[in-house]
Amino acid sequence: MATSEYIQRVAPSATMAISAKAAAMRREGVDVIALSAGEPDFDTPQHIKDAAVAALEEGFTKYTMPASGILDLKEAVCAKFQRDNGLEYGVDEVIVNNGAKHSLYLAVAAVHNPGDELIIPTPYWVTFTEQPKLVGASPAIVETSADNGLKLTPEQLAAAVTPRSRMVLLNTPSNPSGAAYTREELQGLAEVIVENDLYVLCDEIYEKLVYDGTEHVSMASLGEEIKAHTIVVNGVSKTYAMTGWRIGYAAGPRDVIAAMDKAQSQTISHPSSISQKAAVTALTGPQDAVEEMRQEYDRRRRYMVERLNALPGVSCALPVGAFYAYPDMSHYFGRRTPEGTAIDGSLELCSYLLETGRVACVPGVGFGTQPHIRLSYATSMANVEKAMDRIEEALGQLGG
Repeated sequence: MATSEYIQRVAPSATMAISAKAAAMRREGVDVIALSAGEPDFDTPQHIKDAAVAALEEGFTKYTMPASGILDLKEAVCAKFQRDNGLEYGVDEVIVNNGAKHSLYLAVAAVHNPGDELIIPTPYWVTFTEQPKLVGASPAIVETSADNGLKLTPEQLAAAVTPRSRMVLLNTPSNPSGAAYTREELQGLAEVIVENDLYVLCDEIYEKLVYDGTEHVSMASLGEEIKAHTIVVNGVSKTYAMTGWRIGYAAGPRDVIAAMDKAQSQTISHPSSISQKAAVTALTGPQDAVEEMRQEYDRRRRYMVERLNALPGVSCALPVGAFYAYPDMSHYFGRRTPEGTAIDGSLELCSYLLETGRVACVPGVGFGTQPHIRLSYATSMANVEKAMDRIEEALGQLGG
């Protein structure tokens, strides 16, 4: 019997596929350096782990209520939005989910009907285009330009709106490009969104990982009118190195949050009780570790981008956020490996770098931009240095 048409439309994750292949090679004894996964290499700060242990010892291991998150965590989320973004939300306007990916899915499911469109600019995280398909909606892709820093312009957004448009998805700082929207850029997009009565889903998971004095601006902070159209998604995974704890959260209009809550209560019931207690401490406790991690990412960022731009024909903008470099590698397309295999695009190039250079990167085609590849510097500086040496050597072996 056939599976659901909606499920059949969904493509597997390109990042997961590369990471799985790299892991398989390592199991076979191959020394592979993974620059493919979007996961901090740091451990969760000790005081957060201690809070989880305390929750266990206190027996906080039962079902939690409400399904939308325990009250002290929802209050901590509201306080975070006020402190960091100047946003006022009540506890009935926030929801805690099983990771930010789950928050994004529930927001998409709460707003879209079959046949609706979600406007998504390139480059996009691989999950963005697949989630609307799960509810019968479709991604409407808008190709951005390097001239605009790979960011959506108000003119492009206005041209993309159709009668089927329901929502726009913005990711700032961006995975994979590391670009971040300025206040002025967001204001221009907000005017188009309000004028066309659209929702905007803002993924701000890399909010704390910004560099060079970059200001993170939340779309919802630009005024009450755009706030009424905005669902903000964030979480503890990247900021606090808590990817496996699976705690994300969202804030937005009460009716949207209520719809997300209804779906959550009928699917996962609620996020992990222990993880919720740890997240309370993450949001309300000392923040020193966040800055320490950010500074180390910054050091790796500068080194990686300098090495990339020193490669013949490679162009890589210095990212102002997240922990990825996104170089244009099209200079090497059309060349051949020492074995005679053609490098037709980013997929073939990443396969070559993995098999010959023993470095796992993610092809840009998975993010909607063929010329690029994504490299994560969420790994040790020693690994970054060794990986760049291997990439340089492997590229040097390609023939014309």
